[in-house]
Amino acid sequence: MRSLRDILDAAARGVLPPADGRTTVVPQHCRRDAGVLSFTAHAVVFTDEDPRWVYDTLGAVDCDPLAAPLHPAFLAAFLSRTGRTAETVDAMLVGSPLPGRPALALTELRDAGHPRVAYARRRRDRVRVWTAEGGVLVLGHGIGGRLEVSVEVDEGVRHRGLGRALVTAARQLAAEPLWAQVAPGNARSVRAFQAAGYRAVGAEALLLAPEKGDRSAEDAGVAQ
Repeated sequence: MRSLRDILDAAARGVLPPADGRTTVVPQHCRRDAGVLSFTAHAVVFTDEDPRWVYDTLGAVDCDPLAAPLHPAFLAAFLSRTGRTAETVDAMLVGSPLPGRPALALTELRDAGHPRVAYARRRRDRVRVWTAEGGVLVLGHGIGGRLEVSVEVDEGVRHRGLGRALVTAARQLAAEPLWAQVAPGNARSVRAFQAAGYRAVGAEALLLAPEKGDRSAEDAGVAQ
């Protein structure tokens, strides 16, 4: 069986799963992350739940089978069964590393207690954070161990190209394919990533495990 990382690495090279209308179920890469990746006419559900439950639940969703893996009914059932939380369905983009040094003046944040660092570490491993004048750049290893990027731009300096400059700089800091999760409704961010050379490969819904001490998991009957 191909692993989640195998599928992501192939997609980064431009080799997507076959557009055969099927859903592939693979184990989670780690306890923290479960969810759904949707490519053209093929979905990947990464979970440690019984694959039979996944296929039976997908089959019960009253919609086009191609839409079932990201349908609200399936995602609600997935969340209920696992006691996890989710925020949104994101566009999934990837960019290859770029040579050269970033044009931006970046300062790495080494304060592990900084709120931006603490937040990033709840979602990713081996997190590194840089600040620029008016913005923040975060790199870390997330879904399937892939390298992921996120940026923040201060309200007062928006519409000046800083977002595009930050995500371009991220490609120069990376030594492997760099992934981004962007809410489709955030058109400004989508345009910034695309202008910086990232290409869309699909959509994803990330289901996060409750953090330690979160009683909601126990209330849902989920083992910690």
